[in-house]
Amino acid sequence: MSETPRDSAATARPARELLAWRNAIFAIFFLSGLSLASWVARIPAIRDDTGLSTQGVGLVILSGSIGSVLGLIAAPWLLARFGARTGMIGALMTVSVGLVLVGIGGATLSSVPLVVIGLILFGFGNGAVDVMMNVEGAEAEREIGKTVMPLMHAFFSFGTVAGAGLAAAASALSLSVTVHLGVIAVLIAIAVVVAVRYVPLRAEVGDDLHVDAPRPPWTQRLRDNLAVWGDMRLLLIGVIMLGMSFAEGSANDWLALAVVDGHGFDETTGAVVFVVFTVAITGARVLGGPVLDRFGRVPVLRALAIIGIIGLSMFIFGTEPWVLIVGTALWGIGCSLGFPVGMSAAADSPDGAAARVSAVAMIGYTAFLAGPPLLGFLGEHFGILNALLVILGLLVLSALAAPAARERSGPRARTSD
Repeated sequence: MSETPRDSAATARPARELLAWRNAIFAIFFLSGLSLASWVARIPAIRDDTGLSTQGVGLVILSGSIGSVLGLIAAPWLLARFGARTGMIGALMTVSVGLVLVGIGGATLSSVPLVVIGLILFGFGNGAVDVMMNVEGAEAEREIGKTVMPLMHAFFSFGTVAGAGLAAAASALSLSVTVHLGVIAVLIAIAVVVAVRYVPLRAEVGDDLHVDAPRPPWTQRLRDNLAVWGDMRLLLIGVIMLGMSFAEGSANDWLALAVVDGHGFDETTGAVVFVVFTVAITGARVLGGPVLDRFGRVPVLRALAIIGIIGLSMFIFGTEPWVLIVGTALWGIGCSLGFPVGMSAAADSPDGAAARVSAVAMIGYTAFLAGPPLLGFLGEHFGILNALLVILGLLVLSALAAPAARERSGPRARTSD
């Protein structure tokens, strides 16, 4: 790869600059989580204001999911065309515009079409920034020389906690959805402009050309982006993310209901068990970096898959509350690092990193989006606890595919098993 301004800076970047770069990516992850929780927490209010049925709410949410997938697909091109700074600003500005439209459509005008348009923009921006911030995070991680991707994903969780808390406060104060989401949108727009100032300016990630060289035709760039799907290692990384993302997404949607309908406990117990899961997965991500640096990706992923299998088994087959709580904690720990480690592994080399991260992100998001409806269908016919057995099989596949995430550089490139 020809040397670019970024290459020469990479060997002499001061520690203070690396720290500011890392903190900027922390902030981007936080803002993405903040936006997501702000919308999700106000779904009941928007439903009431627009008079949507339960099925209607599901269809509206689907529009946001479609937008997310489109954002994931577009992200490599946007990153190559505009760079990380402009790309992340544009993506989160799109999120902000989407939030404003959702707020106006949901509360002021009671317009479902406007909510749908807002959610498509919201989903597109979040899908695009998801790829960009992970590519940028992997680059920062590589230059820092320590594993920080799990902590970056923990900041996303911190953002969701903050978003949920602010939404609860807004609801308690009888603040309209329009005002609440409008304020959040402004905060995100201002914060992203401040944060990206600390992201280094450089040639596009994954661009093998000089910055002043002519760009290849779009057909060639499209072929290059599609070519990553023929990389068997990348597909196996996708299997790791598929299993662990499925386990995480399914817990978000079905855990509390499984406690109530599957085990027969009250709704308060269901809520408490879900809190246990969120604390466990966030805590594991906070602590995951040093553990990965000490033991390497492959053994850690295998161990986590086994922990997840044990925890999920305890949850499915246990009967006592303490068994469910311990099992849920192990379930959360078990699926905590699959997504961040998969992103790091996909971006191990800067050449074509955006296309590879986009590919595995699509696999992970497919699990997030398709997993809950699949479990709902199975739960309707076989019971929700029996439906969760599917996750056990996927976690086994994640454990078997773990070697694909082996480090490509550094001492563990040779010693990881």
